[in-house]
Amino acid sequence: MAKDPSRLRPTMAEVARAAKVSVMTVSYTYAQPDRVAEPTRARVREAAARLGYPGPHPGARSLRRGRTGSLGVVLGEHLTYAFEDPQATRFLAGVAEVCAGHGLGLTIVPITGAPSDTDRVAEAAVDGFVVWTTSDDDPVLPAVAATGLPVAVHGGPHHGDLPFVAIDNRAAARAVATEAFAGARRPMVLSFPLDRARTPGIRSGLDPAEATFRVTRERLRGVRDAWEAGGGRWPRVRVAVCARNSASEADALATAFLTGPDAPDAVMAMSDELALGLLRAAARAGLTVPGDLAVTGWDGTDAATAAGLTTVAQNLRAQGARCARLALGEEAAADTDPVEWRLVVRESTRR
Repeated sequence: MAKDPSRLRPTMAEVARAAKVSVMTVSYTYAQPDRVAEPTRARVREAAARLGYPGPHPGARSLRRGRTGSLGVVLGEHLTYAFEDPQATRFLAGVAEVCAGHGLGLTIVPITGAPSDTDRVAEAAVDGFVVWTTSDDDPVLPAVAATGLPVAVHGGPHHGDLPFVAIDNRAAARAVATEAFAGARRPMVLSFPLDRARTPGIRSGLDPAEATFRVTRERLRGVRDAWEAGGGRWPRVRVAVCARNSASEADALATAFLTGPDAPDAVMAMSDELALGLLRAAARAGLTVPGDLAVTGWDGTDAATAAGLTTVAQNLRAQGARCARLALGEEAAADTDPVEWRLVVRESTRR
């Protein structure tokens, strides 16, 4: 008969019998060793080693303490996104920095869009949550709030009284679009996804309110503000929607829209990553920047500096750290200063 796998791990009671002590003494040996005399501790550990007992299960210890020693980051993307997307990596580095300072672990809770997402959140063994940007209708956010654990949300959406960290995306978008569209006749936006469906494509006269991702919605509103302030009509601005924040996806999409009589002469991209993909496509098409095509990005990455890209600079590492401090109760939401951003004008725009 096959051996019961559940019996492969000796129990604390078995160790107690082998050491001729009480189960409580074994427990104290591991959890509060100062309460057990040294000879008795040695006898317990010798018996445990002989039986192959590794000590109490970490999960059980966490339950007794009422904490797990880990902060959860709910990432509204597949797990690999945390390592592939430069902005997500910088944000997570800020969270990790705070966790390291407190001796805490960091648990990434990836969201796939499946019904099991809410269960994954509810079952996460963490002491609090940081939620990376998600959509207004994502059921994961109410699930996070329902845990009763401390939560901080980055980028959006606003949910009840949960602490919230983001730059003024609308104001920043208006500033960078003003630079991008100076003298333009055929403006375009290279956009993040509109909603959880993440359907790519090109739209004209898009109502920003259609976007259920708050970051996308606010940036579209800022672009509309800039174009209309210059006397333009919003329906003339085409929006190329990417399914992901990916340079390769932006490159492929731009390869299609950079040719023909309707090709844009100015593009405001919602990230440096998207803008860099666009620049690659423009170079293959023989277009000069900014002569034929003005381009702007967003985030202020090192790659944007090297490419001479006009961009919105923001410190995502600092924002990640702030979210972690909020989730750990170190910083009161009402006391947080506005998140800083600045426009960096370089040679990719005409002014």
